Amino acid sequence: MWEEFKKFALKGNVLDLAVGVIIGGAFGKIVTSLVSDIIMPIFGLFMGGVDFSELSYPAGEEGIKYGSFIQSIVDFFIIAFSIFLFIRLINRFKRKEEKVEEQKEEIKADVKEELLVEIRDLLKKQTEGK
Repeated sequence: MWEEFKKFALKGNVLDLAVGVIIGGAFGKIVTSLVSDIIMPIFGLFMGGVDFSELSYPAGEEGIKYGSFIQSIVDFFIIAFSIFLFIRLINRFKRKEEKVEEQKEEIKADVKEELLVEIRDLLKKQTEGK
């Protein structure tokens, strides 16, 4: 069981996923800081000095903190857009690699066809010579 677990844990995909989760967590913290410390204060200035982190609707002692919710929505959209751009970039590279592979396969197919044509011609000459 231990050997099977080591094979699973040391597969490339699992390690890549672990690295992605760690980097994603760090990226999320950066985006959260960007939104709460830079974007929302600037946006609040344009809205007449509103501090979104303090916006709440009074309901009991705590209240409903809809300002924090708005910040979380902005966080989400920035992260989602960043992931979209990253995946788009990766797909562009994959398409280029696929085109190169297709071109290589076409070249191999052309060489095979030429060889088959030569073999056919040689066989015709041999049967005509008899």
